[in-house]
Amino acid sequence: MTRVLACDALSTGSGKARRLELSAAGKVNLALEVLSRRADGYHEIATVMQTVDLCDRLVLEDADVIEIRTSAPGVPSDERNLAYRAAAALREAAGIARGARITLDKRIPVAAGLGGGSTDAAAALVGLNRLWSLRWPTERL
Repeated sequence: MTRVLACDALSTGSGKARRLELSAAGKVNLALEVLSRRADGYHEIATVMQTVDLCDRLVLEDADVIEIRTSAPGVPSDERNLAYRAAAALREAAGIARGARITLDKRIPVAAGLGGGSTDAAAALVGLNRLWSLRWPTERL
């Protein structure tokens, strides 16, 4: 689950966000079944999951390029980072040339099976959809 914690609007009163702070909740799979392989190489799954009380925090700010900032050990700050990859894919799909500075405060343990990287990517999509004023429905993200 992703929640927008804070949104600073531009001083021009345009209502466009220039900075968003989001929480990205970790989760645990209670049951997971891998189903058929899709044409894109991924698999369909059936899962039962539950969010946990651990949340990463992301701060998204307008920038010229996509940039990840984190001090968490073992977390890449380049195109290997799932939030970076999500941002790059969204930018390409939207056909825009904007970037974002994504500051990641990791509170979900890395490689603990709690979905931290995936939830960060999902939060980046939700936040950048708003920051970049795309107004895409969640299903499209």
